[in-house]
Amino acid sequence: MASNIVRAGVAAGRAYDAEGRRVVYFASGQRPASSITFRGLPLADSFTGFTDRPAYADARRIAGRLVAAYVDDEVDQVEIFYNRYFSALLQEVRRETLLPLQRATLLEEGGEEDLEREGSESPPQHRALVDYEPDPEQILGRLVPDYVEISIYRALLESTASEHGARMTAMRNATDNASTLIDQLTLEMNRARQAEITQEILEVVAGAEGVAG
Repeated sequence: MASNIVRAGVAAGRAYDAEGRRVVYFASGQRPASSITFRGLPLADSFTGFTDRPAYADARRIAGRLVAAYVDDEVDQVEIFYNRYFSALLQEVRRETLLPLQRATLLEEGGEEDLEREGSESPPQHRALVDYEPDPEQILGRLVPDYVEISIYRALLESTASEHGARMTAMRNATDNASTLIDQLTLEMNRARQAEITQEILEVVAGAEGVAG
């Protein structure tokens, strides 16, 4: 499962390389970090030791590093790749942009006032949905780190659930295959024993007939 995430991330990185953009990688987990290093790709940082049971503190540590890299102009965009969990049988690699945040829609078409102007040539007016206090910049400055932390924590949990689901499915398939193989071998063994018993009976009957003759 981790290999699918790495492949998707590397493919995206190569696409950015083709556009002339410099790409660096951050890896969560020992296997992804080793895979990226083995491929000779620039690994900016790695986070290990919590793959099977991630905690929110782990997400906060990763988020702090990524936000710092973005604020310090080490990177101008942060994308995350993870396995989206749907069921034990279905997981899907997802790609999301964490930074920069997409600009939120703060305006909407004026409702009834627009209806009154219907048919006129005047462009539709907009009105603010919410008045912010303090200003939006200060709010975003406080919320962005929380947003990144929560997004990363969700990705860690979903990837972990996907990994466990894939393992469970693989174990169930292995058990089913083993049961099928056992049934087949048992049937072959019974056939071989029956053939051996039949052969012994035929030999006994043939011997008895020879004595009687």
